[in-house]
Amino acid sequence: MSRSGQLTTIGIVDDHALFREGLREILEANDDLEVVGEAGDSAEALTMVADKRPNVLMLDIEIPGDGVLDTVARIRVISPETKVIVLSMYDGPQLLRRLLSSGIRGYLLKSVHREEVISAIKSVVNDPDRLVLAVSRDSLAQLHGPSPNVLTDKERQVLEFAAQALSNQQIATRLGLTEATVKRHLRNIFVKLGAVSRIDAVNRAIAASLITAPRDPGAVPKGFG
Repeated sequence: MSRSGQLTTIGIVDDHALFREGLREILEANDDLEVVGEAGDSAEALTMVADKRPNVLMLDIEIPGDGVLDTVARIRVISPETKVIVLSMYDGPQLLRRLLSSGIRGYLLKSVHREEVISAIKSVVNDPDRLVLAVSRDSLAQLHGPSPNVLTDKERQVLEFAAQALSNQQIATRLGLTEATVKRHLRNIFVKLGAVSRIDAVNRAIAASLITAPRDPGAVPKGFG
């Protein structure tokens, strides 16, 4: 049991049902942990949090719907006492910095062991000042600025064309990709740079010298479609 002698209630948000099922089994193998709700996208997550008010929310970083930063912000309004632990496949410092500023209590890579997950949950519940991070040393070292290799060559090409105000279809044609692949690259770029829009991603990349500014000063990236 927790220090209060009560069960710690947990919500799980991930768009993969198999992952949710596996995590539920890991958590409920502990007598003092109870999964009270699950969700597969941001809208379901908000509804579940409003209804169940879990002590801890395990939130995947790339769920469908609203971005993770918006989702965290809304969760903190709906249920301020719910402690958010973000789960991610990506070990990058840029979004991590913004998530920490948003008030999350933990950031765990999905490669962590089950004991680390349990320990993280109990730590944030029992210690109101505890912040739990399970990331690489390189990621922690880069929290003060993006690595020059944070983007792949293809991601950099996509972003350079986005900086020239080309649409997703135009970028796809230029690079010989499908439009869906371009959208996937853009989503990855957003996560890596902690960006919330195309123009935000472009501005962050230019500021970090990851790409060069477009020659046409009037070019404005179009919305992410």
